[in-house]
Amino acid sequence: MREFVITVNSTVDLPREWVKERNVPVIPLRYTIDGQTYTDMYGLSGKEFFQKLREGKMSVTSQVNPDEAKEAFEPFLKEGKDILHLGFSSGLSGTYNSMRIAGEELSEEYPDAKIIVIDTLCACLGEGLLLYKVLKLKEAGKSIDEIAQWVEENKLHICHNVTVDDLNHLHRGGRVSKATAVLGTMVQIKPIIHMDNEGKLQVIAKERGRKKSLNKIVDMAVEQSKGWENDMVMITHGDCIDDAEYVAGLVREKMGVSQILINNIGTVIGSHTGPGVVAVFFMGSQR
Repeated sequence: MREFVITVNSTVDLPREWVKERNVPVIPLRYTIDGQTYTDMYGLSGKEFFQKLREGKMSVTSQVNPDEAKEAFEPFLKEGKDILHLGFSSGLSGTYNSMRIAGEELSEEYPDAKIIVIDTLCACLGEGLLLYKVLKLKEAGKSIDEIAQWVEENKLHICHNVTVDDLNHLHRGGRVSKATAVLGTMVQIKPIIHMDNEGKLQVIAKERGRKKSLNKIVDMAVEQSKGWENDMVMITHGDCIDDAEYVAGLVREKMGVSQILINNIGTVIGSHTGPGVVAVFFMGSQR
């Protein structure tokens, strides 16, 4: 069996040290803010980035293009390795399509190699949780085909429950109307968002007040995860660690999960959610 490497995009939003320790190559997206372009995961810190957003600066993101994807993939093919790439949701970015095109073109140049590019239909630590599961399968000796099949069968069971503190960022991203953003901000309406089966973010409910919205995303998780083994739950936040810790406490209490990874949301996805976002990621029966 040929050796294979598992690659991801920077939108996994895991700590840099985490992916480095596990030798997972990361193919980054980029963003431009305040006239400067940065590489996601390797640019501004979460605090620096969200401070700029709070000051009213706009962040514009850019996807990976096919040439960049080929440049990232090719060194592994030259080493005689196969590639399994877990791609950022096609519902949110054209990056997956670029990775797919690169894989197809390189397959012609390296006919003996196997290049599998999967549209995970996940984002942020949803991608991160999928990577965590996949690395365990690889460690257990599963083949690239077995792992790819597992991902296809289980990717829609990676649940993303999200709430944001500021509706204006969702309005700029086209998720809610301006009237909804203005009115909702005035009356402290906090939207509840999930990732649907097409890999798109959808507002599915609203709560009045921050604490209620944080409770809601965990209560939903309790119901969705019934019958599923969750050895790991991941929580992301937009520079609001106290809220993330509060959600983690609820997860421990209500879901009985002790292993929880908390990390600041990445700068590319954070460009669209704004500061104050909190999300919980886990495996469940349906999104």
